Amino acid sequence: MIVIGLTGGIGSGKTTVAKMFKALGVPVYIADVEAKKLMLKSKIIKRKLIALFGEEAYVDQSLNKPFIASIIFNDKNMLNQMNAIIHPRVARHFEKWTAKQNSVYVIKEVAILFENGGDKLCDYIIAVTAPKAAKIERVLERDNTTEEKVKAIMDNQWSDAEKVKLSHFVIENIDLEKTKKQVAFVHAQILKKIQKS
Repeated sequence: MIVIGLTGGIGSGKTTVAKMFKALGVPVYIADVEAKKLMLKSKIIKRKLIALFGEEAYVDQSLNKPFIASIIFNDKNMLNQMNAIIHPRVARHFEKWTAKQNSVYVIKEVAILFENGGDKLCDYIIAVTAPKAAKIERVLERDNTTEEKVKAIMDNQWSDAEKVKLSHFVIENIDLEKTKKQVAFVHAQILKKIQKS
């Protein structure tokens, strides 16, 4: 199965682009959503997160996101330890999911694809970009957060320029109609590449 990595910084509109590919009939795996499900369902992940963060990691069987965010926000070591617990299990879940798909290619949407080395497991990569101001505005509209926090997350992620350098395709997500056209174009290009190989 051909795996296409879809990545982009916070607020770039990765999920919007992923939905556009889904509308074209491409199976899409949203790593962040699946990771959250696994954090609730997997007893092993739960046990390890409680060992890492303490009993407060979960409240009423739910992940205590504000509590965890407040720790990993200021502590890269804790963030890395948390990722080391979750990422391998998400990777295994993705492999099982991929085996069930019946299509020419699948898309794996991951915010920190390059940062965690996930790009090495993809055949091609699409980077979704947008101007910094637009990203901040989108996140502030979407999430209950502050500009300072959004900028801090951006500082922990690779810049668009770094991602673009290592990507096979780039979709600039500013105007939705133009984005849709770019998605259709990239979809056609991927199919061409797959047919040639």
